[in-house]
Amino acid sequence: MGSPRILSFFDPGLGNSSYLIAPAVGSEAAVIDPQRDVDQYLNAAKGLGVEVTHVFDTHLHADFVSGARELAELSGAEIAASAGARAEFAHRPLREGDRVDVGDLVLTALETPGHSPEHLALLLSSRDRVEPQVLFSGGALMVGGAARTDLLGEALSVPLARQLYHTLHEKLLKLPDSVQVLPTHGAGSFCAAPVSKERASTIGKERASNPLAQPQTEEEFVRRALSGLPSYPVYFREMRVVNQRGPRVFRGLPPVPAWTAGQVREWVQGGGAVVDVRSAAAFAAGHIPQSYSMGTDVWIETWAGWMIPFGTPLVFLADTAEELDDAVRQVFRIGYDDLRGHLRGGMAAWRAAGLPMGTIPSLNARELRERLASRDAPIVLDVRFDKEWKRGHIPGATHMENGRLAWEDLPFPPEGAIAVTCATGGRSMTGISVLARRGYRHLYQVQGGFTAWAESGLPVERS
Repeated sequence: MGSPRILSFFDPGLGNSSYLIAPAVGSEAAVIDPQRDVDQYLNAAKGLGVEVTHVFDTHLHADFVSGARELAELSGAEIAASAGARAEFAHRPLREGDRVDVGDLVLTALETPGHSPEHLALLLSSRDRVEPQVLFSGGALMVGGAARTDLLGEALSVPLARQLYHTLHEKLLKLPDSVQVLPTHGAGSFCAAPVSKERASTIGKERASNPLAQPQTEEEFVRRALSGLPSYPVYFREMRVVNQRGPRVFRGLPPVPAWTAGQVREWVQGGGAVVDVRSAAAFAAGHIPQSYSMGTDVWIETWAGWMIPFGTPLVFLADTAEELDDAVRQVFRIGYDDLRGHLRGGMAAWRAAGLPMGTIPSLNARELRERLASRDAPIVLDVRFDKEWKRGHIPGATHMENGRLAWEDLPFPPEGAIAVTCATGGRSMTGISVLARRGYRHLYQVQGGFTAWAESGLPVERS
């Protein structure tokens, strides 16, 4: 028999990978940890001349809505998931050692708790070759690390880290060095501490270089696993329940009707949310008042889930069909299903209707430096992540991560001028749009962000 066919699908916004696998010869295929917009898997299967017959979830995902039910509905595939997940929809519960045949391929379940209590990994072999070939490790083992154990709350973070220690050192690292490691989570995922940018590895490579795979005591492992963990989007707390109950099935992307400018105006006047998915520059030049800026400069699936209350009905402003489709896919992946409409004709239609527009002025690095030396100096608000702030920031700036702006008490008055900066400009515009919704009116964007400030040779403070 030839080698199995394995296709990977990478979502850079979530930092996650999913996989389609099929025997070298045959018509069956399986998908592991699918995203919710499943047309990509069905199209790939059609290209290979196979049909998706099995769908696997390695765990109850915290960062996205599983596409397993969507895929099963459209393909007739069987869903297989950890028995420990206690999923409330039709599926095949898997326990340690259970085998699922996909043509001539065999997927064996390994119970691998740590990232979550019910976590499974899947070990791929073939009927005529007993030795394992590939480990689909979910978050139990990643390139250069493992997925975090604190997503279910502080009380479980240490017990789960201890489980992860035994998962790695007593089970996964006992596999042959040649076994390929294909994780779900990777660099860019908030389910992980900082890890390698590589998406695939082998047991041998991880044994040699992964800090969590080195000989160490359980206590040392726990300290290492729980150090350096970044903040994560607030929508994570919703995902586990959604995935356990089984998300609503749409049989494709939700429809997003076209609305007139008048309809959108009434929506906004009634307190409805509008997500502007154009660039930050386009938003600055003119936007619908009170709208969120989440455009081409940022990942909507990250910032919508951080800054817009989960389940909020949404209306979109996009200038192209491609922008709209991408935005719908991203919010659909994280469970925002109530998509009411989009503005037909984009911002041009709003302008043509003569409706009010908001604008955001900007300050370049030199202009900001001059303003900071004046009597009416603005507050400089740096919305980058903690690790970025510590590497260097504008002297005297106030720091608050972007994701906190929608939820927390803000340590500055609403009547003062605020110059918002990030690394280059995308995140700061998202933050500005949230501040505007909270009543702040004298807002400026720092052109080019901290990067432009530093490259201009202006003073940098480190903490």
